[in-house]
Amino acid sequence: MSASRRYQDVACELRQLIRKRGMKTGERLMSERQISDEIGVSRSLVREALIMLEIEGLVEVRKGSGIYLSTSPDQAAPPLRDDIGPFELLQARQLLESNIAAFAAEMVTKNDIIRMREALEVERRGIEIGDPDYSGDEMFHRLIAEATQNSVLVDMVQELWRKREQSPMWARLHDRIFNADYRSSWLDDHRVILSALQSKDPQAARQAMWQHLENVRETLMELSDVEDPAFDGYLFQPIVQVR
Repeated sequence: MSASRRYQDVACELRQLIRKRGMKTGERLMSERQISDEIGVSRSLVREALIMLEIEGLVEVRKGSGIYLSTSPDQAAPPLRDDIGPFELLQARQLLESNIAAFAAEMVTKNDIIRMREALEVERRGIEIGDPDYSGDEMFHRLIAEATQNSVLVDMVQELWRKREQSPMWARLHDRIFNADYRSSWLDDHRVILSALQSKDPQAARQAMWQHLENVRETLMELSDVEDPAFDGYLFQPIVQVR
């Protein structure tokens, strides 16, 4: 498998598996857990591969039922080439932004803290009125990068958010999610991060950001599970933080 787009390799293996088994239109695919065990990859990669195949029109998602074959692999749209898997993107953010938060805790100013509080207020108001806009969320993460006073780090964070906004796979992942209550929990996470920054505690800031993005990843994995709404928490192999 290539290191850059592993979910594409998993999608290719799934197409081959569909052909090998002679599956017909309308047949239900194996569960994500079964695919994960058979191919030997994490469930997050299987989720990303299936989202890709859904966008291509090869499979159809039925909430609470599973994923079904919509057409033959030879009749589906051409594979996506330039998109990034949503869980791959979150992993990159977790690695980068946790360390940015630690550095920001050393460099943050009073004005930075004031601006971050304003961003959280924008986020809070949006959640309160049910606005699907994530501008307050994005603003908060960008302001943490700006607090490092390092323009390269700011550009890196902004580029990750740009990739998210332009990602068909990220949009399709969110199409599967109907309950937005998780956003309040994420706002609580942001408050913990802000408290660590205000205390100028690099280790606490790093841990708070790491845990926040771990919570984001696990929440999206659970809420986008079309086969089992009461998913038991076995998500996928997490990366381990090195302290």
